[in-house]
Amino acid sequence: MADTLWIHYALPRTAWYVLDEAEQRAARERWAAVREASLAAGATTTGPYTVRGQSDFSTAEVWTFPDADAAWDHWERLTAAGYARWFETANNLGTRAGAS
Repeated sequence: MADTLWIHYALPRTAWYVLDEAEQRAARERWAAVREASLAAGATTTGPYTVRGQSDFSTAEVWTFPDADAAWDHWERLTAAGYARWFETANNLGTRAGAS
């Protein structure tokens, strides 16, 4: 049962727009591999969503993970793949009410 919820907010940094199309594509492919590995390990996602209105971010992703360690592992692999270099982010992590 997935008892850990992770909400991830992102906004491209200005430098992201300076990269050429091939560099952006290569980065997206690395991040897609991280996401696919997390999905294969039992995570689920219902995002990404475009954020509208009063927000510091342009996208949000909602994920569930089997536990907090799996969510942390996902984030560490995204970071190792260069994600945080190109995007401003904020993350919320929570557990199911009543879960230990």
